[in-house]
Amino acid sequence: MHDRWRGWSELPASDAASASSAWLELSHPLRADLYRIPFFPAPRFARIMSQPADPLNLTEIQMVCHFGTHVDAPNHFIADAPAFDAIPLERLHGPGVVWRLEVEPYDVIEPASLKRLRPEARPGDIVLLDTGWAEHFGSSRYEHHPALSVHAAQWLVERKIKLIGLDLPTPDLAVHRRPPHFDWPVHHVLLSEGVLIAENLTNLRPLAGKRIEAMFLALNIAGADGGPARVVARTIADGAMKA
Repeated sequence: MHDRWRGWSELPASDAASASSAWLELSHPLRADLYRIPFFPAPRFARIMSQPADPLNLTEIQMVCHFGTHVDAPNHFIADAPAFDAIPLERLHGPGVVWRLEVEPYDVIEPASLKRLRPEARPGDIVLLDTGWAEHFGSSRYEHHPALSVHAAQWLVERKIKLIGLDLPTPDLAVHRRPPHFDWPVHHVLLSEGVLIAENLTNLRPLAGKRIEAMFLALNIAGADGGPARVVARTIADGAMKA
């Protein structure tokens, strides 16, 4: 039921933001030794021209679109869905909330846990989950991450959010906990309904429990199933950017 494209949900109009903090960096700087999913090929960052021997500095990059902090396009798992260059700009920025969750390795986050979190998400919001797992980025413990249940993904779709961002490598089960013939069900539920997924966020704790404005400045790559992103956010007044 979640292997076909069901279209973008309608988003409410929003007012201009009333910022109450400076922009915060929520993305990891790209570098060759950054954590990656084990079956991804190793990235390559090479300085192919360098001053003073050359008249300029020039760096070449080779990597998958899902390396480091990035946004998944719907066609990452849904064959007939839009690629990254077909994502409307309003899907990549706007108001939202940051929710803090206390989790343990391999925890599965259910709707009951999300329902208790504040401030409440509004239709058209971006929702960022601060599990604290970014503290383990680059270590083996990072791969023992919690995950969303399929029911939690469906609950988020019902709340009509437009993007879910996590300080995790994936919202699906950790590799070590996946059963045979695993098919990334959380990705399928979210992406088939036009809910974008941002992974490997960091520095969410200062924003936890607050309403925010966020921008997911991902590379606009034609035909791509994802885009490496510089993600920034700032707090806004609770009444700002309401529908």
